[in-house]
Amino acid sequence: MTGTFREVCLKSKDIVNSRSVWTEIILLATATAFALALLLATLGAAAGLAVGQAQPQRTAMGQSFEGMVTCSRCGAKHQPALDRSASTCVRVCVHGGSSFALINDESAYLLDGDLSSLKKLAGQRARVTGTRIGNTIKVTTIASAT
Repeated sequence: MTGTFREVCLKSKDIVNSRSVWTEIILLATATAFALALLLATLGAAAGLAVGQAQPQRTAMGQSFEGMVTCSRCGAKHQPALDRSASTCVRVCVHGGSSFALINDESAYLLDGDLSSLKKLAGQRARVTGTRIGNTIKVTTIASAT
């Protein structure tokens, strides 16, 4: 009888061992699937951030900027030794090859738009509406800020 009991015990031990092997395989497959899902979610989030960083230029359409309309050569400081007004200095510099620029206390932007509208507000504070790409504003409208 002890022989039979021993055989039964060995068979039940083999069954338990085979069940634990299958349990380990299932746990390993589950852990692998979880790790793969986490990796894909991380890559998706990184791609979403990369696309999100490229969008501010697209959403800047119609954005308003306020500052002094000046030239790219002089910026905010026109040379007082020339004995000209800021308006005249800007027009002379632009005629000499400089570009119109918008200067405020935080930033400087080159202005790309209708030259006659920009000349009218040269040397004055203005509100510019347009699309900003880098440090250039493609001017849609410009009006006096006062």
